[in-house]
Amino acid sequence: MNNYMTTTRLAALLLASVCTLNAQAQVPAKPQARNIIFFLGDGMGPTTITAARIFKHGEDGLLHFERLDRTARIKTYSADAQVTDSAPSMGAYMTGVKINNDVISMQDAKPVAPAKDANGNASIARCGAGNGSSPMTILELAKANGKSVGAVTTTELTHATPASTFAHVCDRDMGYTIAEQVVPGGAGYNARLGDGVDVLMGGGRIHFTPFDQARNPKGRGDGRDLMAEFAARGYFVAGTRADMASARAGRKFVGIYADSHLDYAAKRRPEQPTLAEMTAKSIELLSRNPKGFFLMVEGGKIDHALHDTNARNAMTETVAFDEAIQAAVERMRALDPGLENTLIVVTADHDHTMVMNGYPKRGNPVLDIVRGYASGEPTEDADGKTFTTLVFGNGPNRPALRADVTSAQALAEDYRQEAGVRWSSESHGGGDVKLYAAGAGSAPFKGTMENTRVFDLMKAAFGL
Repeated sequence: MNNYMTTTRLAALLLASVCTLNAQAQVPAKPQARNIIFFLGDGMGPTTITAARIFKHGEDGLLHFERLDRTARIKTYSADAQVTDSAPSMGAYMTGVKINNDVISMQDAKPVAPAKDANGNASIARCGAGNGSSPMTILELAKANGKSVGAVTTTELTHATPASTFAHVCDRDMGYTIAEQVVPGGAGYNARLGDGVDVLMGGGRIHFTPFDQARNPKGRGDGRDLMAEFAARGYFVAGTRADMASARAGRKFVGIYADSHLDYAAKRRPEQPTLAEMTAKSIELLSRNPKGFFLMVEGGKIDHALHDTNARNAMTETVAFDEAIQAAVERMRALDPGLENTLIVVTADHDHTMVMNGYPKRGNPVLDIVRGYASGEPTEDADGKTFTTLVFGNGPNRPALRADVTSAQALAEDYRQEAGVRWSSESHGGGDVKLYAAGAGSAPFKGTMENTRVFDLMKAAFGL
């Protein structure tokens, strides 16, 4: 009898425990993050990170973002390609769905390049009705829930990465249409943005200003001055670093600092702010909202340098991106000690074909020719020619007959590393990329994940 009663009681306790666990599983997770800052190093694959680390700190050093608490590997393939372009990969992070190459935050859409207007610029959208659907982005969800939102980039604001936060178009080349979607109250505005994105910074003035044959030949063919429209809606409009510095909280802000993309960090004109400065200013403007904020920050010219097979610029851009992350971490720790209410995520949209090779000795400059770890002397290939530590799988610099590469050549600012396959512009790589995270809601960022899963985890951290 006693054994029977004991068994019955144990069964009852087990049943009660299972019911309790089921009930807990059905309760939505408690929101952990009031703020999310999402950093995207465009094209910043694992080799780029390693090379930038050695370039800045040596083999035994670390970039600032490599010190963040959590790490993961991210799969980057798109809905229709093994090797993604920036648009669908960023769209996956922002919407949680796989997207076709060249498409901006639209599911099941097929890319259709814009037609040329009377001025010869590709500005006429031709997506057509029924070409895909537009899932909500994390920026749109944050805005709908009363948070402030912002997008910052070193590329054009209408480029694939920033556009994927606030726009929905079937082809990434529709810069003029993308610009319309972010200007409150005007024709083509994305109504999901409510009263507007609170902070916008980057380049791409041509897509926001009217055509002028002499002064603005790449300008808008419809004659709209979207910068004036921003101002009419109460935005503080900045065109220089000094303008940005003078802005104060209380107004929405748009800063466009170049006709096209911003300069490389190594050759930045003084009127253009650094990415770290733009990031710090954005946090200053957005953090006044007691409901919190979502901010996307892109180091976009890492990708440009890699496409050009110029590893030096790729290194300096990665270091500048790292400095922006550190500026954000320091600013947020001052506002939110322990990052108890802030989630910081750092990742990339895709890899590139750059690799390190040849057994160079420790301490050899990563941009230099290979010098062997045993002899310290220049290493030669099978044809007796020297070569650099960093090379590319494809790209424009593939001579028909290789010649020696000297240190003076390899370390020059404009040197373009050699490639295995000749191509007009180096392509993306299809390998996994790294993700780093810290702060509120960062614990689930681990293992190997789909890029779409990052959206789910950010949404859950926000409690949305």
